[in-house]
This record gives sequence, structure tokens and C-alpha cells, in this order.
Amino acid sequence: MRKLILIILLSTNQLKAQYIPTWNNDIACIIYSRCASCHNANGIAPFSLIDYNDAVNYSPGIQIAVSNKIMPPWPPDASYRKLAHERVLTQQEITLINDWINNGTPLGTGTAPTAPVYTNNWQITSPSFSDVIPTYTIPPITSDMYRCFVMPATTNIDRFINGIEIIPGNRSAVHHVLVYQDVANTTLTLDSLDPGPGYTSFGGPGSNTAELLGGWVPGSQPYFTPAGMGIKLKAQANIIVQIHYPAGSTGLVDSTRLNLQYDATPALRTVRVDPILYHNAPVLQNGPLYIPANTIKTFYEKFTIPVALGPITLLTVGPHMHLIATKTHAFASTLLFDTIPLINIPNWDFHWQGFYSFRNPIKLPAGSTLHSYATYDNTGGNPHNPNNPPLAVSLGEATTDEMMLTYFYWLPYVMGDENIVIDSTTVPPTYNNCTYTTGIDKIDITSITLWPNPNNGLLNISLPQTYGQPIELKLFDTKGRLIVKHILNGGLQVETLPLHISNGVYQCGITVGNETTYRKLIVIN
Repeated sequence: MRKLILIILLSTNQLKAQYIPTWNNDIACIIYSRCASCHNANGIAPFSLIDYNDAVNYSPGIQIAVSNKIMPPWPPDASYRKLAHERVLTQQEITLINDWINNGTPLGTGTAPTAPVYTNNWQITSPSFSDVIPTYTIPPITSDMYRCFVMPATTNIDRFINGIEIIPGNRSAVHHVLVYQDVANTTLTLDSLDPGPGYTSFGGPGSNTAELLGGWVPGSQPYFTPAGMGIKLKAQANIIVQIHYPAGSTGLVDSTRLNLQYDATPALRTVRVDPILYHNAPVLQNGPLYIPANTIKTFYEKFTIPVALGPITLLTVGPHMHLIATKTHAFASTLLFDTIPLINIPNWDFHWQGFYSFRNPIKLPAGSTLHSYATYDNTGGNPHNPNNPPLAVSLGEATTDEMMLTYFYWLPYVMGDENIVIDSTTVPPTYNNCTYTTGIDKIDITSITLWPNPNNGLLNISLPQTYGQPIELKLFDTKGRLIVKHILNGGLQVETLPLHISNGVYQCGITVGNETTYRKLIVIN
């Protein structure tokens, strides 16, 4: 009987290994769910992947992009902090795509899911405020253009925004959008001085009193604040829509729309949108922000939340830098020496930056400190360097200047904030609930345990069955620096790892695929 069971198990594993995915049964669902929002006839991507033949024609490039995790564009490191609404491929999806391409891109039997159709349908169907920029034809440009369009003030009283929807008028032309409010009329003056609709402004909208409300990047959905919270739109504030039109969009016509949803509740909790970590003293610790030619420099910022303010709640994080930046990460530390990872972008790309919500709001205890590190490569070895040969780069608004900002959507903490669910999905949802072959069982990484803790230099780790997927362990110190990185053996039930590290408190992240669990580890040798 034991031999029979063994034969059955071996046969089942062989069948799984021999499974060849097809377009109709597997790949179309993945492409439509993860890629098609940009790769469609009206999308920002340079080619469409809606049709089977298109996917076959571009399959060599697809394989390179997904295997190296270049596409879909999602700069944050999922193993550092898992964020809401991630645009990522699971390891199983990557495997299926590779197997499909390596086996000749078969069409398969049956029919593929119905292909998505991309329109400009509104998700906020009855907005409190809705306006569209003047129809704008992009002039001849050979580099990025940042065009600002002013929507004059329409409210005489403060309003609370609980929903923001930005609808690109031409997805082939619009790279990303930022929306500001400003109680001054500076932007109206700038608009009047620039011929044609709007005015050109790099960096911000050109007013020192402008405040960020939100933004859009490809793949974004409308942003809604949690119940009982709202972003204050000030009375008599002008709204400025700043649109990034990339090189190559000359002659395209755009009419981007902004929809806002107000909450009628008069006593909402106010969500602030602030660059709490910013590039000037006293927050910038080793400034000024100046990178000489042919140098690589790392800068450090920190800001301690006043104890008198009490604990605060973080909803969203958004780093912002320019072209020669290469990496950044932000974290918080508490008075009890806990380290709270927030975001890590190991390969910064100026053209793919956005605002990232946490899966649950994060409570920062009173007196906590926010930290960020950012590295800039001003050498000829940086392919994104706008100057050849390199020139000195300093703080400024132009894309050839640099910045170091980290925006946060935040508000004072109320008990239970950390239990609010913004995104509870363990695997990104599929388009129209289409399905593909998973081939593996669900992995429960929350069952992982570490002992002894406190630890004396020899760490035991209990491991789940991962069905061939690697397990990655990372240890971060109280400054958010990566101290240990180790690939664990998923075939073992327990693995023992020697730790040759200093005494202290560490944050341990364990990742399988796109799932990460965190544990605090105390080391006392």
C-alpha cells in the first residue's frame, strides 16, 4: 500500500511538472489582469497585448521583462513592506509565462476570456466636482513636458474630499498626473503669462503655497479615504492639474478629467498630505543636497514626531526624486527601539513613481522618528544622467536638478486605525474573475516561527511547505539597514542559521513569493 501511495504521489508531481500552459486557459487571464491596462491600443505602453498574435510576436521581450521583474512596473520591494493594490506578478504567474513561451506559445483548446475594453467610464459616477482641462494638443517636444492646468476655485467653504478620480484623456500621451490645491492666485498668473492652455512647470506647479491632493499613474484606481476621514479642500482654493507628457507624444491631443467626491459629514477627521521628510535642514542631516560631478552620494533625513502630537496614523507613502537618484528607503523607529519598515525602492526610476497605500494603516507611537536614505549617482555610469559629461547637480525644481522628498497621507491616531482594511488580498485579483492553473497549494507564511528570542547567535526557523518556491530571510537594524540576507531551504521543516551580528533589536522579514511576514528579533550574545 505504501508503494502504491508513493507511485501515485510521484505520478501527480510528474503531471504537474509536465503541464504546458496555453493562451486560452492560462496566459490570456494573466495578461489581461496584469498587463493590459497599459498594453492596449489606447494605453501608455508602446504596443498592445490584447490579441494572442501580439503576445506571440512580443513573447521574447515579455519573457525578459517578467523574468527580471521589470514589468509590470512596481518599484517598491515587496519583501520590505507589502503594500496595497500591488501591480506584481506572482512567482507562479512568472513560471506559467516562461513555460508557455518555452513550449512554443500554444493557443490551446477552448476560448480565452473576453478581452477587456478600455474606456473612460467614470468610477465616481456622481462626483461633487468634475472638470476637464481645455483640449490640449501637445506641441513638438524632444524631452519630458510638465504642463499645469488651473481649475479656478468653485467652493466658498472648506470641503472634505473622500474620493479622487483622475481620468487621462489620452492614455498614449499621459504618463502621470499630480493634483494640487492653492489658495493663492500665483498659478492663475502663470497661466495668463503662458500662451495656449495651461503653463509649463517642472517640479511643483510653481507656487510655494500649493499643497498636494493626489495623483495618478498607469494602473492606478481612484483614491478613497477610509470612512470618517477626508482631505480638506480649502475655501477659495484653485485646483491645479499637472500632467507629464513624455517625449514622443508630439501632436497627441489630451483632455484629462478630474472628479472629486465630497463628504457631507461636517466633522470628518482631516487627512493631511505632507512631505514630512524633505530636502532641507533640519530634516536633511548631511546636506545641502548637492552631488558633484562624477560622484555617488547618499543623503539621510529624519523627523521626530513631537510627543505632544501623540501617536499618528500613516495611510500612504510617496517618495519623490529626479533623474540621477538610484535608490531610496524609508522607515520609522519608536522610542522602544522597534523598527517599522515603510517603503524600499532599490532601483529608482523617475518615470515610474507614485503614491503607495499601506494594506492597513500604520500606527506610529508618540515620539517616533521617520527616516529616509537616498542615493544619487552623478557619474557617467548612470544611464539616466541627463548630462554627458556629468555636471554638478543641486536642489531645484527642474528635472535636471534633484529633490529628496517623502510624502505621507497622515492624521492623528484613533484607537483601531491599524485594524482598518485597505487591501486584504493575498494574491492580486484577476480580470473579470478569470482563472489560470495555479499548480501549487496556498502557502501559510504566518505559521513561521523564530526561536530562541531573545537570541544568542543561533537562530532556528520553522518553515512551511513552499512547493519549490524560495524562502528569503532579511534582517534590518534600527536604522532600517539590511544586515543579513539569506535564502532558506524550503524542503526542510526547520533550518538553523548562525547569526554573526551585534547585540540589538532587529526586524526580521521572511518572504515567499509576494508574501512577507515580519518578526521582531532581539539578539543578546
